[in-house]
Amino acid sequence: MEPAVATAGEGQRFKRIPRQAWSGNLELDPLLNESLDQWPHLNELVQCYKADFVKDDCKYGRYESVAPPSFQNQIFEGPDTDIETELQLCNARNSKPEDATEDDPPSTSGRQIYETESSASSSKVHCSLSPLPAYEPAFDWENERSLIFGQRVTETMPAISNSGLKITVKVLSLSFQAGLVEPFSGTVCLYNRDRREKLSEDFYFHILPTDMQDAQGSLDRRGVFSLDAPSPSVCLLIQLEKAATEEGGVTPSVYSRKEPVHLAEKEKQKLQVWSRIMPYKESFAWAMIPLFEGNHAGGLSDAASPSSPLAPSLSGSSSQDSIVDPISKLTLDGKVNHYSSGSSVIVEISNLNKVKESYIEDSLQDPKRKVHKPVKGVLRLEVEKLHDGHNDVDNASEGGSMANDLNDAGDINNGRSNRSSFDGIHSSVNSIAIGKKDAHHNGHISNAENGDIFQAFDFRMLTRSEPFSQLFHCLYVYPLTVSLSRKRNLFVRVELRKDDSDIRKPPLEAVHPRERNTMLQKWGHTQIAVGTRMASYHDEVKISLPALLTPQHHLVFTFFHVDLQMKLEAPKPVIVGYSVLPLSTHIQLLSDVSLPILRELVPHYVQESGKERMDYLEDGKTVFRLRLRLCSSLFPVNERIIDFFVEYDRHTLHTSPPWGSELLEAINSLKNVESTALIQFLQPILNMLLHLIGDGGETLQVAAFRAMVNILTRVQQESSDGAERNRFLINYVDFAFDDFDDRQAPVYPGLSTVWGSLARSKAKGYRVGPVYDDVLAMAWFFLELIVKSMGLEQSRLFYHNLPLGEDVPPLQLKEGVFRCIMQLFDCLLTEVHERCKKGLSLAKRLNSTLAFFCYDLLSIIEPRQVFELVSLYMDKFAGVCQSVLHDCKLTFLQIICDHDLFVEMPGRDPSDRNYLSSVLIQEIFLTLDHDDLSQRAKAARILVVLICKHEFDARYQKSEDKLYIAQLYFPLIGQILDEMPVFYNLNAVEKREVLVVILQIVRNLDDATLIKAWQQSIARTRLFFKLLEECITHFEHNKTGDSMLLGASSRSPDVERPASPKYSERLSPSVNAYLSEASRHEIRPQGTPENGYMWNRVSPQLSSPNQPYSLREALAQAQSSRIGSTARALRESLHPVLRQKLELWEENLSSAVSLEVLGITEKFSVAAGTRSITTDYAKLDCVTSILMGLLSRSQPLAVWKAFLPVVYNIFNLHGATLMARENDRFLKQIAFHLLRLAVFRNDSIRKRAVVGLQILVRNSFNYFKNTTRLRVMLTITLSELMSDVQVTQMKSDGSLEESGEARRLRKSLEEMADVRSKDLLKDCGLPVTALEATPEGSSDNRWSWVEVKHLSKCLVQALDAGLEHALLGSVVTVDRYAAAEGFYELAMAYAPVPDLHIMWLLHLCDAHQEMQSWAEAAQCAVAVAGVIMQALVGRNDAVWSKEHVASLRKICPIVNTDVSAEASAAEVEGYGASKLTVDSAVKYLQLANNLFTQAELYHFCASIQELIIPVYKSRRAYGQLAKCHTSLTNIYESILEQEASPIPFIDATYYRVGFYGERFGKLNKKEYVFREPQDVRLGDIMEKLSHIYEAKMDGSHTLHIIPDSRQVNADELQPGVCYLQITALDPVMEDEDLGSRRERIFSLSTGTVRARVFDRFLFDTPFTKNGKTQGGLEDQWKRRTVLQTEGSFPALVNRLLVTKSESLEFSPVENAIGMIETRTAALRNELEEPRSSEGDQLPRLQSLQRILQGSVAVQVNSGVLSVCTAFLSGEPATRLRSQELQQLIAALLEFMAVCKRAIRVHFRLIGEEDQEFHTQLVNGFQSLTAELSHYIPAILSEL
Repeated sequence: MEPAVATAGEGQRFKRIPRQAWSGNLELDPLLNESLDQWPHLNELVQCYKADFVKDDCKYGRYESVAPPSFQNQIFEGPDTDIETELQLCNARNSKPEDATEDDPPSTSGRQIYETESSASSSKVHCSLSPLPAYEPAFDWENERSLIFGQRVTETMPAISNSGLKITVKVLSLSFQAGLVEPFSGTVCLYNRDRREKLSEDFYFHILPTDMQDAQGSLDRRGVFSLDAPSPSVCLLIQLEKAATEEGGVTPSVYSRKEPVHLAEKEKQKLQVWSRIMPYKESFAWAMIPLFEGNHAGGLSDAASPSSPLAPSLSGSSSQDSIVDPISKLTLDGKVNHYSSGSSVIVEISNLNKVKESYIEDSLQDPKRKVHKPVKGVLRLEVEKLHDGHNDVDNASEGGSMANDLNDAGDINNGRSNRSSFDGIHSSVNSIAIGKKDAHHNGHISNAENGDIFQAFDFRMLTRSEPFSQLFHCLYVYPLTVSLSRKRNLFVRVELRKDDSDIRKPPLEAVHPRERNTMLQKWGHTQIAVGTRMASYHDEVKISLPALLTPQHHLVFTFFHVDLQMKLEAPKPVIVGYSVLPLSTHIQLLSDVSLPILRELVPHYVQESGKERMDYLEDGKTVFRLRLRLCSSLFPVNERIIDFFVEYDRHTLHTSPPWGSELLEAINSLKNVESTALIQFLQPILNMLLHLIGDGGETLQVAAFRAMVNILTRVQQESSDGAERNRFLINYVDFAFDDFDDRQAPVYPGLSTVWGSLARSKAKGYRVGPVYDDVLAMAWFFLELIVKSMGLEQSRLFYHNLPLGEDVPPLQLKEGVFRCIMQLFDCLLTEVHERCKKGLSLAKRLNSTLAFFCYDLLSIIEPRQVFELVSLYMDKFAGVCQSVLHDCKLTFLQIICDHDLFVEMPGRDPSDRNYLSSVLIQEIFLTLDHDDLSQRAKAARILVVLICKHEFDARYQKSEDKLYIAQLYFPLIGQILDEMPVFYNLNAVEKREVLVVILQIVRNLDDATLIKAWQQSIARTRLFFKLLEECITHFEHNKTGDSMLLGASSRSPDVERPASPKYSERLSPSVNAYLSEASRHEIRPQGTPENGYMWNRVSPQLSSPNQPYSLREALAQAQSSRIGSTARALRESLHPVLRQKLELWEENLSSAVSLEVLGITEKFSVAAGTRSITTDYAKLDCVTSILMGLLSRSQPLAVWKAFLPVVYNIFNLHGATLMARENDRFLKQIAFHLLRLAVFRNDSIRKRAVVGLQILVRNSFNYFKNTTRLRVMLTITLSELMSDVQVTQMKSDGSLEESGEARRLRKSLEEMADVRSKDLLKDCGLPVTALEATPEGSSDNRWSWVEVKHLSKCLVQALDAGLEHALLGSVVTVDRYAAAEGFYELAMAYAPVPDLHIMWLLHLCDAHQEMQSWAEAAQCAVAVAGVIMQALVGRNDAVWSKEHVASLRKICPIVNTDVSAEASAAEVEGYGASKLTVDSAVKYLQLANNLFTQAELYHFCASIQELIIPVYKSRRAYGQLAKCHTSLTNIYESILEQEASPIPFIDATYYRVGFYGERFGKLNKKEYVFREPQDVRLGDIMEKLSHIYEAKMDGSHTLHIIPDSRQVNADELQPGVCYLQITALDPVMEDEDLGSRRERIFSLSTGTVRARVFDRFLFDTPFTKNGKTQGGLEDQWKRRTVLQTEGSFPALVNRLLVTKSESLEFSPVENAIGMIETRTAALRNELEEPRSSEGDQLPRLQSLQRILQGSVAVQVNSGVLSVCTAFLSGEPATRLRSQELQQLIAALLEFMAVCKRAIRVHFRLIGEEDQEFHTQLVNGFQSLTAELSHYIPAILSEL
């Protein structure tokens, strides 16, 4: 692991930052250049202001992160969506060439792209994004750091002028209506008009008339003014002056006169000449420009008013930005124009107030002042707002107008960079850039660097409580008034003198000139007060002071009078008098002084002694008033500080007596210094005290230390912002403190000794006073000083002798110093421990301070020494401690582990790995088990933030670095696996945190480490995969965005702190913070540079800063903020851009986690394939559960695409295991999900599902040689899926039709058997040979397309059956026939799966029972029993054999006889075995028995009982056997009873129904035979069917019933009508002669008991061939139609399709013969039938009587007689063939003979009561014989 760029530059930790020269030169004024050695304190002060800042570059951590990855939208498809295609179409539409660039993700600065190389070993899946960036998409290290308790915040560099806002002012031009012919000059300063005080020194400018200009030289100058905060009372005060007016010359009134406007030539010349000779000025006019509008309270501004001098582009609207409010409306009467250009504003001042006489500034606003005519002229200024050099994020335009200005400027026209405000890379857009931009607008470049800049001194610096940061040492002198008794033209000259020995000696060159770039001058002048007794002045004279003021230094004021007339030569000034001011007495911050005026200066005029000799004007009254303002950072006004400085000097130079008690007093009196003065001189005072601590004696050290503690505590309390670390102190430590630059030994040993001894005294129990607590509060300061002192020593030691590019070796501490530090650390630690228990907040702060101490030491001394401190800490806070202590411990670790080189730290022993990381992992794991929930959350957070920090660290992007880091953290996974309950106890959010870390670690691990971990034990491997399953569960993406708290910890579902808004449950908690932050800052979030990529394509209409888009949104926002509401509402309340982001992140997170888990699973399966790890090889639970977890949740397209190859590989490696019986459940689930995906509308997913199914089929061939078992599996899963998938959908008219899902599923099932599947395999990323099933060691491919086609057909059939059934949904209750058929179809489709087959058969059975179709219901029960019996016989574990199955088949032909392997194949987990027992078979046989009994089909009952008996026999259940036999007896008796009944028993009636018409759908043009209960007549069934089918007709169709049974030709029927044709049928016996012409009488065939199983039916239709509808017997033909059905009755359904129909025709005479033969047969049957006993003569007599009466009673002549009349007489007889004639006669004769025999038998049987009837019969017979003899003479002889 190579060390990363550890320290700044070439081993240089400290950066020297030169002070920026504030006023252009850092050279001290010449007066200060005297040797300062005899004044150590001055030396110290000057050093303070001159020395470079020394900044420790590493102190606040450095972190360069890689560019965040760009996320792609993940496509989550539902069954009915096809977003992928829509997006493609969309892109195809949009991809016109010019837009192409728009879609590229923007490149973010020059940082390397995230994770460029992925480890080569890992599989394809692995190149995907890691879950971490999506989990922490807004990772912002700075921000995460700032959340640590006690976090040190870096201060910006102490600005040389600490001010919030700077304004530059530049005078552009002055123009008068009269014309500009003489030079003007003037001053600009900041002025507070309410308090009437000057806020800054004057900025001078000169304006020359055009002909005198030297290339505008004087105007190329800007004044920079500093402002604290915008206030309406701050204004620019502008005062103009011109050459004093010549007496009798042209007066200034020409500039304000109305007429004539222009100057005359003569006037011009006069003015020009005079202005050249007149050096003295008089005041001319003034103006005050307010910079800020009065109505601004510093809050939100409207867009800047049109007249405000700062352009609206700068009007900020964020609250902290109030300083950016426009310098606005000039509240003046005059007209103010402004032209905005970028950030500068041109202000035209047209209301210049003219003055007639001299004045003092204070009087300008006096209400009594006379108002003179305004000057007719315009002064043009350019005012610009500067920002501090460090640019705050918001400065570059909030509303985006700035961006537009940039565009106009023609600088930057490429589309995206004017979004600079979102790009996060805009820190360069500071004032300088703005300056450059102006170049386009004002003809010359007005950039801050190459103009001449005048920094106006800010007087408020002296009153602020801030440390002085620069050297200034001057005196501002303001002569105010001189009142004399006569009028004069008076001006004052000011000079500084060193002594008063000789007035002729030149004064000191100390006065600052008005012209620029000239040297300091000897004196300064005021303006002239013309012709007045009371001269007033507003001039400012700036004088540089000498470093040390002596009592001799004084100011001399000389008063001059000048005649303003042109004589022979230029006017000469005349001295009027002098005033003298000794400085040392009057030097105060601000003082007004009045002095008398002397006529002459005599030598030694300053001393008291000379006073009497003085000659004063005006009787020595103090007539001269002046004001002094001292501005010095060298000269403290405060007495105590001066004392301290003096004593310090004496001590340092050893001029004081050795005991130095004065010094101690001076040090102690520092406590009482007034705070502003203390803070202003803070830095030098601290430096001096440190000097004393560093090398003073012990007493001094302690005193200095205590004084220092006291000062620090006071400064800290003064700190306005309430921060833990006062910024002045931070600036001192971070920048100013330089450990005296080699000028003396380093401070740290002394400091730690003093403090250490104090701490030890406390530990020993001595009283140490309040200072001890103060030390603790200020501990941070001392510790940071100690560290910086060490660091400086380290870099000094190695600065010169370090080869380039090497790191600085650690500093070797002296043994004693380190021991001292150890002891100090120990004492402080004890304090933390003690005070924590009392719950004092100081303890927590001290804890953070100690942590930072260790943090800093890690970079300086040998890390193992620091580890001693850390382990000291850990020992003190061992184990799971009190919540408060534990919190401290976590904070401590958090801070230390944030060290830049944390990853590269050594272990405690040379053999160990990183010591800190092992401590961290140990503690974090302990905390996860802690009871305090907030601690657990914190620990999880620490972990995630650290992992993120490493992951995005630009230094650690190589894969070997990532591997090293992963190995550091890997032990954590081991600990979790050892103690899983700890993990299960976490709540959902924490679980996610831990899981994401685990995934990240595993992702970067190498395979070897992983495999080694998997080799440990089966149980641990299993737990590892449990964790992966948790990942899938917890990061599942649910589209709704509703956060169901996924199994939040059972103990406390509501522990989530209600404060943190939960925009997202899935992402890291910091995202919620980020989003709430973004929503709070306006709607449009500001991307921080870290994730600036986010907003770069905000559409323009989304960036209106502060109004919601619409009222509705505003309401929604208001509501959501009010409710605090559910996550759903919160989400809705987000700005659309943010919401979109949030969804994008969540999708990517879910997708990345799934891909990651998939990758790990694949690695695992490969390792398991080589058997190199320990796992359960019998079932491979680990793999199967993960695959199921992935399949059963909604996954994005990317995952589905990666999924298939992985599954393919896993099956290749472990097919045998996965296809084995043990894994049935897995197979079933995978089949289920593949079928589920086969329903998807998205083709990519559907295709993959098809290929997935093919892979299963291939494995089935490979391991079982056939697909039987798989077919069962797929059938089962299909049936489960059918209950989930909506197979039908409503049409507009309310009827149902097949849904898209069903169509897609059918398509997929058909594609499964599509031979052309190679392209499909390629599309899915599989090899073309993927489907070849060649088991190892053989070369033949077992794959068989035929079998696959069969499989596909079976599944499609099942699908269709289900679909049919669903389509019936609405009519099930009406159309019972269709319903039963639907169940039947389903039962048949699912025949391969006994359970399902049985289930549907039982449904069918129930349906029949409801319809009271008992026989059909019984058949269903038999079928069920048959399925069970077959399976049992197949397994050879039953009492039955194949013969029994065959006998069952006779009852129910659907029962298969060939007992196949299918039944056994159907043993699938959860299906099969359980229900298929002998008992269940018996149960269904008994059910069938009961149902057949109800149907009165007793002969079936008998066969069924015979199947039940063997069971009871084998079990020796004699009781049951007895019952069986009893019921057999009953059955046989019932059969006898049926046969004995005179009315033949009919078990059912049969009807043929033909359907003709479109609306019948599938039934159209088909004929069915219906089996109805025996009491249903033709009329009943007609009514029933009409009722069913009328319901199906719509408005345009009607239903007709065809009344006869002739053949129908469908083409001749009317189109819009539906026809039913219903005909009664007779069943045909198995052995019946259908060609016989006899009429059929059913009862004839019931002679023997036979199974009533019918599959042929007939009906006879009479017709005539001569076209008459009705004819005599001689014309009556007969058509006999025989129908063959599909299957036989009783069947499982009530109607069977007619498969074959044949017809015969009988001629009229055959009809006649048949009729007679039928009667003969009936009589003969009656006579010959054997009767069992003589007892039952009665029934026989009755039937005989009935038949005889119908045959021989005379009135029935129509029968036999009509045949004779029809065929044997007249014309028809001639048509008969002789053969037919003979047959007819023979039939008649036989008929008469049988009648005669029957009458005799009748006579034998009758009793008394029937005598009369018998007589009638005899008479009838005789008369019939007589009638017949007419036609057949032979009859008489026959009878």
